[in-house]
Amino acid sequence: MNLPLTPLRCLERALDLFSHKTGVICGETSLTYAQFGERCQRLATALPALGVEAGDRVAYLSFNTHKLLEGYYGVVQAGAIVMPLNVRLSPGELIVILSHSGAKVLFYENDFASMVEHLRLECPGVLHFIGLDAPAYDELLASGRPQDADILAVDENSVAELFYTSGSTGTPKGVMLTHRNLYLHALGIATVVQDPVNTIDLHTIPLFHANGWGRPQTSTMLGFTQVMVRRFDPPAVFALIERHRATEMSVVPTMANMLLNSPALGTHDISSMKLIMLGGAASSPELVARMEAAFKCRVHAGYGLTETCPVITVARLKSAALEADPVEAHRRRAMAGWPIPGVKVRVADLYGKPVPRDGQTIGEIVARGDQVMLGYYNEPAATDAVIEDHWFHTGDMGVWDEEGYVHIVDRKKEIIISGGENISSLEVERAIFSHEAVLECAVVAAPDDEWGEVPAAVVVLKEGRTLSEEDLLTFLKTRLGKFKLPRVIEFTSEPLPKTGTGKIRKLALRERFWAGKEKRVQG
Repeated sequence: MNLPLTPLRCLERALDLFSHKTGVICGETSLTYAQFGERCQRLATALPALGVEAGDRVAYLSFNTHKLLEGYYGVVQAGAIVMPLNVRLSPGELIVILSHSGAKVLFYENDFASMVEHLRLECPGVLHFIGLDAPAYDELLASGRPQDADILAVDENSVAELFYTSGSTGTPKGVMLTHRNLYLHALGIATVVQDPVNTIDLHTIPLFHANGWGRPQTSTMLGFTQVMVRRFDPPAVFALIERHRATEMSVVPTMANMLLNSPALGTHDISSMKLIMLGGAASSPELVARMEAAFKCRVHAGYGLTETCPVITVARLKSAALEADPVEAHRRRAMAGWPIPGVKVRVADLYGKPVPRDGQTIGEIVARGDQVMLGYYNEPAATDAVIEDHWFHTGDMGVWDEEGYVHIVDRKKEIIISGGENISSLEVERAIFSHEAVLECAVVAAPDDEWGEVPAAVVVLKEGRTLSEEDLLTFLKTRLGKFKLPRVIEFTSEPLPKTGTGKIRKLALRERFWAGKEKRVQG
């Protein structure tokens, strides 16, 4: 028997097995899976009255709320494509995305009401603007009816979700994820879950972010209680952990750093936490160790991209022997890790051949599997540029070892080539970040008349701490080869510029150093 593979089956399973269990907690609102499921179904049956047809794009401009989560199932049940938008984008960037996608409906929170007035004028293709906090949304749900999804009618190869990349390295592109992609990703993630019956999942990362939207299908399928974190704020996160006895959450390294350096750390009972996933950017053994010490729980990294649904590897330890060696355990847990079921990963040279599994030879990380995107929306040339012979080229450079552990070295376009030597900006950043006075840092290429380019570091110190350039270099000399040491060090009290998904805007930092100079184009 062949049934269509669709994320709608995740909710179907929750309604069958966990209908009376608390499914979603959002502020003071608590919904059982039966109540949450009915709201999703009402949304699905109400959307056609707005003219929403199969394949239409339905956008959301919202922080994490149960109403946004309802769109993940209600919009998809209606046969349309759900499209959460990055709330940190400018009006101009949102106009480009809404116009490129041809979105027909935009749901939005009141926080964005003034921005939406501008969007109304510039996006005539959006036929309906519906406030999630206004009576119009409740009226829309009331006009619908409870009706189970017709799973058998789903084309598993049709697009279910459309996510636009952050645009940190160029124009945002719409990543098309099919029903099949999403369902098989959910199954793959389910295989690494340790205790589904007792998991209380804290949705810490915004649901427009890859690490945020990649979680709800598995959480729903396994019947987790899902606690919405509307906006990330360390004291609020600690309070939610204590109040709801949350057991798992995912954070990007910048968020982890904020938690570790928050004055609120230690003021709440966070002993319920069992697992923290680090993703979205490369981690470090020092960060893993600090998080484990602070939260007294297991912490490990994972890796993936919007184009891969997102998770393709998780840094689980493969043996008890590794657990017995704290230094090696932290080193391994900070890696990208090894593939989840359904995914094949290689570290390949310029010709697509696997490089030696020696943990030293650098190549590009390529992947193939059930969860690799269908392609970029309306951009076949861009799709062909990254998918070749059924392998997706991530643009990330890494190494791998005999156990299949992958370690990210750098983005392909961020490798610093100094005097013919390849320098990983991430390696230099990890070394700088290991200094106890450093809050955050970024390393980029700066022009140099003799070497072509050299590492330049921009460093933010923790409040009340001091550190000189000389002292930092002395610290780094025991950790890095001489040619890898930053030749330029800038200390700043301002937070480093970040994308809407929390990644440091290294391109913006790099442009400052290259202003007025001809920049070398890297492959």
